Amino acid sequence: MLFVLSKTIGYLVMPSNLLMAIGLVGLVLLFTRFRRLASWLIVTSLVLIALVGYSPLGRILLLPLEERFPPWDASRGAPDGIVVLGGAISPDISQARGVVALNASAERLTVAAELAHRYPNARIIFTGGSASLDPTAPLEAPFAVKEFEALGIAHDRITAEEQSRNTIENAVFSRLLADPKPGERWLLVTSASHMPRAIAAFRAAGFAVEAYPVNWRTRGRRDAAELFVSFAGGLAMTDYAMHEWVGLAVYWLAGKTSELFPAP
Repeated sequence: MLFVLSKTIGYLVMPSNLLMAIGLVGLVLLFTRFRRLASWLIVTSLVLIALVGYSPLGRILLLPLEERFPPWDASRGAPDGIVVLGGAISPDISQARGVVALNASAERLTVAAELAHRYPNARIIFTGGSASLDPTAPLEAPFAVKEFEALGIAHDRITAEEQSRNTIENAVFSRLLADPKPGERWLLVTSASHMPRAIAAFRAAGFAVEAYPVNWRTRGRRDAAELFVSFAGGLAMTDYAMHEWVGLAVYWLAGKTSELFPAP
């Protein structure tokens, strides 16, 4: 239920979808007696799309997420294991093309492979089934294993978790597979903006992990004043940031996590 609810709410509250819906309602009302309201809705939609698209709003929303957890400190020594969250591969394209199709979150895989080479004794768990509402959609984990092997990681070092559909399930199933012993240190590799929600989920699952954020999309606070040259880029980043903020809120309100915005 939470999976379907989060997917539905996530789609409905995306700024690009909401702003487009306002404009479309206005277009429909143009053919009714509510033409004055229709004109107002259309103008409002266009103005807000331009404002959200060109303004630094997307970066402003993303910055607190990306800066919540600092880069991992390697001086503490080698980890015992590495958990890599799914989301770096497009399974449907991979299946259709017969290749491993990486997306904008590819650093989750490439950095994890670098860590695996740097720490040859660390166990590796990749967690990611299908995030689609379609039960027949292809799974991500098999493609991730294939890519890890192509990057020189031995097959017997990789544990693939294929059942999870969201971050809560990532955490629960990863803990079962890892069965962490007292004193063991596990890294969690995921996008910097996704790290707060991921840490909240892993803490709720009782799996103590150390944040290893990757895939930053901002340079830092100076981006808070920089406009977008393409409104499509601004809308995409705003949607991306809102997805994480909504996810944090839904997990917390549903009682799946105990922290709305976890800190290190």
